Amino acid sequence: MPGAQVSVYIALGANLGDAASNLRRAIACIAQLAGTQLGAVSSFYQTAPIDSSGADYTNAVIEMKTAMSAPQLLIALQNIEQSAGRTRPHPNAPRTLDLDILLYGSASISSPSLTVPHPRMWQRAFVLLPLHEIAPHLVGAAQLQAVSHQITQPHAAPGFRSWQQLDS
Repeated sequence: MPGAQVSVYIALGANLGDAASNLRRAIACIAQLAGTQLGAVSSFYQTAPIDSSGADYTNAVIEMKTAMSAPQLLIALQNIEQSAGRTRPHPNAPRTLDLDILLYGSASISSPSLTVPHPRMWQRAFVLLPLHEIAPHLVGAAQLQAVSHQITQPHAAPGFRSWQQLDS
C-alpha cells in the first residue's frame, strides 16, 4: 500500500471464552495486516464489566503503524472480531473479542461507522491504564485519577497488571 504510515492505538477486550488467548490471537492477526507494523503491546488488565454484564474483561492496548486508511483498518479489525466469533446481539453485550480504534494519528473522524478519538476512551480505566503503560505522554495523571475508582482488585495472574503496579 502506498502512502505514509500512521501511528494508531487499538484497544482490545474480551470476556467470553479464553479471553487472554483471544487477545493474543488478535494481536498476531493485527501484526499480519498488510502495510502494518506492530509496535508496543501493553500488559493485560482484568476489569469488571462497565455498562455490561458477564465475566470480568481482559483488556490491553497496542500501538501500531499502518498505511491503511481508518475505514480500511476498521473493516480489517471487524473481520478479526468476526473470525474470533464476535456477535453483536445488543450494545455492550459480552464478547469473545472487541477491537476499537482509539487514536488514528492526530485525525478527528466522525462518521456513522467510526469516531476517532474513541468517544469513551477517557472514561474507561481499562483503556487509559494500558494506554498509559505504552504511551505515557498520551494520558495525564488527572485522567488516570478520574478513572481510578474503576480498578478494585490487584491481579495475581502472570502477565496481568493492576492499578497499584503502575506506580512501581
